[in-house]
Amino acid sequence: MVGELPEKGGISFPSSTDDHRENGGVCSSSPSCGRRECADFCCAATAVLVSLLAKPTPLDADEEKMLANYVPVFVMLPLEVITAENEVEDAAGLRAQLRRLREAGVDGVMTDVWWGIVEGAGPARYDWRGYRELFRLVQEEGLKLQVIMSFHACGGNIGDAVSIPIPAWVRDVGEADPDVYYTSPGGARNQEYLTIGVDDRPLFHGRTAIQLYADFMESFRENMADFLDSGLIVDIEVGLGPAGELRYPSYPESQGWAFPGIGQFQCYDKYLEEDFRAAATDAGRPEWELPDDAGEYNDAPDDTRFFAADGAGATYLTEKGRFFLTWYSSKLIEHGDRILDEANRIFLGCKVKLAAKVSGIHWWYRHPSHAAELTAGYYNLGGRDGYAPIARMLARHDGAVLNFTCAEMRNSEQPEEAMSAPEEIVQQVLSAGWREEIEVACENALPRYDRRAYNQMLKNARPNGVDLGGGGGVPVRRIAALTYLRLTDQLLTGNKYRAFKTFVRKMHADQEYCPDPAQYFRPLKPLERSRPAIPMDRLLEATSPAAPYPFEAETDMSVGGDLAELIDWVFDKVEWIFG
Repeated sequence: MVGELPEKGGISFPSSTDDHRENGGVCSSSPSCGRRECADFCCAATAVLVSLLAKPTPLDADEEKMLANYVPVFVMLPLEVITAENEVEDAAGLRAQLRRLREAGVDGVMTDVWWGIVEGAGPARYDWRGYRELFRLVQEEGLKLQVIMSFHACGGNIGDAVSIPIPAWVRDVGEADPDVYYTSPGGARNQEYLTIGVDDRPLFHGRTAIQLYADFMESFRENMADFLDSGLIVDIEVGLGPAGELRYPSYPESQGWAFPGIGQFQCYDKYLEEDFRAAATDAGRPEWELPDDAGEYNDAPDDTRFFAADGAGATYLTEKGRFFLTWYSSKLIEHGDRILDEANRIFLGCKVKLAAKVSGIHWWYRHPSHAAELTAGYYNLGGRDGYAPIARMLARHDGAVLNFTCAEMRNSEQPEEAMSAPEEIVQQVLSAGWREEIEVACENALPRYDRRAYNQMLKNARPNGVDLGGGGGVPVRRIAALTYLRLTDQLLTGNKYRAFKTFVRKMHADQEYCPDPAQYFRPLKPLERSRPAIPMDRLLEATSPAAPYPFEAETDMSVGGDLAELIDWVFDKVEWIFG
């Protein structure tokens, strides 16, 4: 009798299918069939299939423990994946690349959503067609998506291979008022990102910079609602400065900076100068001016009076220097806090995580002044943690993720004269995030295909190794995700592809690809409203230094070392001979 279907494999088909019938009770699997019995059977079978798919297969204890160590891997798409004409660049070629990524077990991809492309036609004239095509393509290939709200220009930074300026109509405002841009001590304007000084200035056809960013995100939510609702988009990284990072543009290659120059402070536009004068006056020191002794882009710290390591003579250690650095870094934190508050309001209820990116400025870390970090806005010294206040700020936005770069670097790879310490800065920043009980994520700063870099990223992903204890609970220290820079044909060929697949497998703690973040203890829940704003003095309490958490010297999930590299070389030669 229809409605009393036999059990199959211990599964009872439902007897009532009224809620599942479609097309007036006609069999949905065969439009030519009009029998209601077929409709009942098909709908019942479909209901059971849906319920099975909705419930992941239970894991045994060992699988659950290993999945607790699973770190999802995303891959950055090419900067130019959307053309200036707002179209997907080589959709067929991209689809083939995405399929190779899925074959490697990759969880998803990351893409910039360029302000200069979407709102390029004029104020509040948003065109999302290229990105809708891209998102559909990613969805069809079974990948998840991290999106960056890219309010900066592309070009002029390390690794920038294309030029995508901010919208022309915004640059027109800059033509009439160049102070809307960050400005160096010598008066050079940086057109990559609008200065923090105009966050509240209605200079852009009646809108402030904050309103520009908020309106863009509002339009994104409205036009991408289907992709947000479907679960395709899992992270929204909010661009907060140059290269999308929460920092000042202190080291622009477009203005002649070269590694390992200390960079320059970028607060000499009239709006930030006015803000500083007001702050100094309020502090009872109206005579204080912005620094004029901090050197040039490519100086070393000891070339300057501001950063010199000779003790009492260094400006950064004086009362005036400390006041300036506190003001400079606090403006940056306030800027990020306000834009993230807007993002939280706009994406409220969406099943996504907000994120913010902090730059891995590892050069001069071992100099007492940390000069390159200071010019970028990170007031970090031996006795002062410059990253913990940022982590504390992120925590109030429903635990926004702190995304940090240079996870692939080792100290031994850096030139001695740069006094660089990428391993220590990664350890410090990730520890700051974990101490504030937020998620942290990592990226590599430079393209790397070698196993040495992969092993370093694996170590930083699980700095105390795989945890098999705790009854399947989340390891105390495990990053939320690793985003690999970047998708290229080179990555997907030969031994580079084989090594990358091994790397993904090891990031997954030797587990198969897992489509359900809840199974590896990162469930996506509706975004909740930000907690009340934290006063700056409360944020700055976090600057009290604390010892970083211990990191192991090497990963326990290695992709191999010198022998594996040698085998790769042999395979390459064999393929070349017979290829």
